[in-house]
Amino acid sequence: MNSSLERFRRRTSSIRKRHTVLAIALATFTIGGIGAHAQNGNASPSTTPTAVDEANPLVGTAPLDQQALIGNAPPPGEPLYSGMTSPGASLPQSSTETAPVNVNVDLSYPTGVAAPYYYSNPTMIGFTGGGGSTYGGRAGPMIMPVVGDWTMPPDYAQSYYDKASEKASPGYYTVDLATFHTRVELTATQWTSLMRFTFPASHRSNIVVNLRRLGGDVEVVGDHTLRGVATGERSKDDSDGPWFVAEFSRPFASFGTFRAIHENQGYGIGDEDVQAGRRTVSGSYAGAYVTFDTQAGEQVLVKIAHGHSADEAEQRLHAENLDWDFERVHAQARAAWAQLLDRVEVTGGTPKQRMLFYSTLYHSFASPRLEARKGERFTDMDGHVQVADYNRYGPVPFWDTGRNQIALLMLLEPQVVQGIMRSELDRAREHDYMDTSFHGDHAVFLYDGAWQRGIPFDYAAAYTYLRKNATDPNGPRNYLAEYMKNGWISDIIPPENPSPPYAGGKAGAATTLEYAWDDHALADVARRLGKTEDAQMFLRRAANYRNVFDPSVGFVRGRTADGKWISPFDPGEPYYNFMMKEASGWSTLWLVPHDVQGLMNLLGGRAAFNAKLDAFFSTPYRAKGICRDCTGMIGEYVQGNQPDQQAAYLYAWSGQPWKTQALIRRILADLYGSDASGYGFPGMDDQGSTSSWYVLSAMGFYPVDPSSPDYILGSPIFDKIRLHMENGKVFEIIARNNSAQNMYIQSATLNGKPWTKPWFSHADVANGATLVLIMGPEPNKAWGADPADAPPSMSVNRQ
Repeated sequence: MNSSLERFRRRTSSIRKRHTVLAIALATFTIGGIGAHAQNGNASPSTTPTAVDEANPLVGTAPLDQQALIGNAPPPGEPLYSGMTSPGASLPQSSTETAPVNVNVDLSYPTGVAAPYYYSNPTMIGFTGGGGSTYGGRAGPMIMPVVGDWTMPPDYAQSYYDKASEKASPGYYTVDLATFHTRVELTATQWTSLMRFTFPASHRSNIVVNLRRLGGDVEVVGDHTLRGVATGERSKDDSDGPWFVAEFSRPFASFGTFRAIHENQGYGIGDEDVQAGRRTVSGSYAGAYVTFDTQAGEQVLVKIAHGHSADEAEQRLHAENLDWDFERVHAQARAAWAQLLDRVEVTGGTPKQRMLFYSTLYHSFASPRLEARKGERFTDMDGHVQVADYNRYGPVPFWDTGRNQIALLMLLEPQVVQGIMRSELDRAREHDYMDTSFHGDHAVFLYDGAWQRGIPFDYAAAYTYLRKNATDPNGPRNYLAEYMKNGWISDIIPPENPSPPYAGGKAGAATTLEYAWDDHALADVARRLGKTEDAQMFLRRAANYRNVFDPSVGFVRGRTADGKWISPFDPGEPYYNFMMKEASGWSTLWLVPHDVQGLMNLLGGRAAFNAKLDAFFSTPYRAKGICRDCTGMIGEYVQGNQPDQQAAYLYAWSGQPWKTQALIRRILADLYGSDASGYGFPGMDDQGSTSSWYVLSAMGFYPVDPSSPDYILGSPIFDKIRLHMENGKVFEIIARNNSAQNMYIQSATLNGKPWTKPWFSHADVANGATLVLIMGPEPNKAWGADPADAPPSMSVNRQ
């Protein structure tokens, strides 16, 4: 243990004395009364459930289970992708999460990310309270109540759990561990986690606390406290810090520490070092066990916080979690969620549709995470400790949530969006480039979209880094020099059979499309700043998508370095990184949100475009290769991954918006919650992306291009939707004669005036508006069909 622990000992007493003052300074939620629902997570006894009652965080934790909707995923020996959401307790844009873990990622994880929870898994291995990656699979320390014998990680003392007892609601989770006859309840504040364990009668009611495989240092302090620090490369990336402090509500009767001994790889005795009464330990899986003598129904609570030092973790713990009042903390969390979810009121629909709506709205606030409130300390990317002068947020996963969730936040929380933009700009200042995410360079969607929606910001300062990303070959845009020279990025011919998908390529064709989309948004920012030459340059580059369109086959297609089209080419095959990115040629074709009209021109006009879209949604998926991310199928369409999620809305440009209306209803009904559990997702949520698609589409509109201010109309599943915007205005959508059968828009009015366009702009609703849709059982093929009513696009209609 290092000197930080010594400083921690000296400061503990004074920090405890100051915690009341700090709590008052940091309090942000109203403390309200709490009834039986706070104790068991059930809905309040009100006859009409509120939004927070409807939301169920278990939504998204299960996969679909109808083979026709799954395609040919997963590969043999792997589980099917769920939404990989967590049912744990958190706050909106939470800095931490208290969560159940039933996937042993210490041994291996079979899916694309280290997700900690999979609905159908029958045993629980522990619970975490922060200190890990966004998805939480490697969060630490792991905390597990065990009655009787316990075992060392990575084996863990697993427990069967009673699915009937498992309940989750915003800010709360509970489950009964059948093996140990112990009840677990979880709740959270912004920085801390609170766990409550109800034990049976036993002299050996243990709580086992351990770091993960990379290990670190753990110390037992007195008879109430554990603390430690995780080591290893990943721990420094945890926004809440590698240090933890865990306090118990009562003294433990005995304790010990343990670690794994990796130099001894034999079986049984000798694989680990476990010593009773020892207070400090270092190494892989370093941890401690504490033992209590309990009567039946006796409770032990654990509160835990993280920090970039032991002192910071202790300060956070006592500033936000003053005492052991579990009900108060839960009430605060519930109130925070209720305040946010109540911003969207829906009337009508089925109970299941309302449950799915508010559950996906709940998950839509999973990212980005708050790193520091204004006035709090945080550690920047250079390792320097600073004091935040605004609410600072973690990185945005732009390839995912930048397509839809950010637009949802702009409607509901524009001040949060301002904080996100400022956070991204400050990170750019810290490491010279604007953040990117996985693929493409989509930070510009955030800034251009916010500017077009009237959100104030220093856009000139952001443009400096957005432009650098797009023009500096040493920056984060892969293959940028090739893109600027040729107007496209070449692909390679795999040295081996690309089916199953070859994952080692450049994804050049898809990357060209993504960069062209980025450049179109950047051209708009440059134009708004009066930078005419830049605007013209980026607008020319926005047409680069045409350079990877092969008119001989009617698809986007990879090219070798000499410009030749790669052959053989089957648009139904998933290519992963070979030509495309986690998508097939069918899916990638529609990745031109900024110029749908231009794509329509390439395909031969409206009739040909519609025929191609029809074929996309009707051609059976019969790929030989397996795309793990390609689930939630309608023909060749893949709802479970991002590249084509806007495709169902493209009929708005081609004069057949009624087909969009029917498809949206089908996707909402078949690809969300259609499994036996009712919690299934078509694929990974990606921190709120798949959830936000549901939320926006269920309300009846979607931002096909989030960098524009336009929303494309679909078909709302509710009779009435009221969005309470941050400026105090209300945007109301009324769907008259609405039902499962009456899915087609017959006519519309906006603020009492006839509306014939299958889209609207943010300016149309920003100061409050009422959109009335008259619904019917048969399509009105004339409504929204006039070319003059099509949404804006970069190219003009050549017809």
